Amino acid sequence: MKTLGTHFTCVLTLVATMTAVATAQTLTSLDEPLSSGTRRFTLAQASSTAGAGGAAPSDEQANAAELAKELQNPIANLISVPIQNNWDFGIGPADAMRYYVNIQPVIPFSLTKDWNLITRTIIPVIYAESPIPGGDNTAGLGDIVQSFFFSPKEPTSGGWIVGAGPVFLYPSATDRALGAEKFGLGPTAVVLKQQSGWTYGMLINHIWSVAGNSSRADVSATFMQPFVSYTTKTFTTFGFNTETTYDWKNHQGTVPLNWTVQQLLKIGTQPIAFQLGVRYYAEKPEGGPDWGLRFATTLLFPK
Repeated sequence: MKTLGTHFTCVLTLVATMTAVATAQTLTSLDEPLSSGTRRFTLAQASSTAGAGGAAPSDEQANAAELAKELQNPIANLISVPIQNNWDFGIGPADAMRYYVNIQPVIPFSLTKDWNLITRTIIPVIYAESPIPGGDNTAGLGDIVQSFFFSPKEPTSGGWIVGAGPVFLYPSATDRALGAEKFGLGPTAVVLKQQSGWTYGMLINHIWSVAGNSSRADVSATFMQPFVSYTTKTFTTFGFNTETTYDWKNHQGTVPLNWTVQQLLKIGTQPIAFQLGVRYYAEKPEGGPDWGLRFATTLLFPK
């Protein structure tokens, strides 16, 4: 636990430093054009125009604002690679800790002039302390979940962004304690709206197991993620969501409530976002975690 404390202290120091840099100065711009003929996103603060007599923001500022907006859209036409570090505490009689990294590449493909296909993959790498005193700790790869969203390139007439498609569960866990040992599939969908700095909507899926180890319990689980966030003119985003899972086989829900703050900035020529979050488990199985922390880094590759 001493190592964990040192690690988290470093995380807090990094987030505080990066946020201070982002809010204390205007970030330098990028002048080189992309191969597509468009310009790179520039994270100059929109507030720098406040004293310019109400002048319109520069193209760079407008591009940066658009990137900050797309960052909150789970099916944006934007390549991104979130690396999400999570810690859960208070597990079982041993008051154990579970640490897991979700590597979550999001890759859009243009299918036609009107439709995109967005793939979202979650690759979990897990370290779990034993929930009982004297038990063995476990580490390795968990089960991979991959979603495919078919999404219109333009919002609806009411301004809603929508996407739907299949989701797959792959039995990729390297230890039986880290996965279900089942192949599963089902539907997934997302709907959201963005206006005046606000983003709100919901992502949902349901997975049924259809093959795998017959000695393991079947999977029938619903995932629901309502979310809301607000992005400021300095590209700081305050968010709230739940990542609710309901296990229909055991009639048990798990409901973590997540509060996050995220800062978009640039390191060299690379747009990047840092996020820090805390969560409380409003509902959980017996022996489940009480609370948790999150630190995420998202690499962005605007077209």
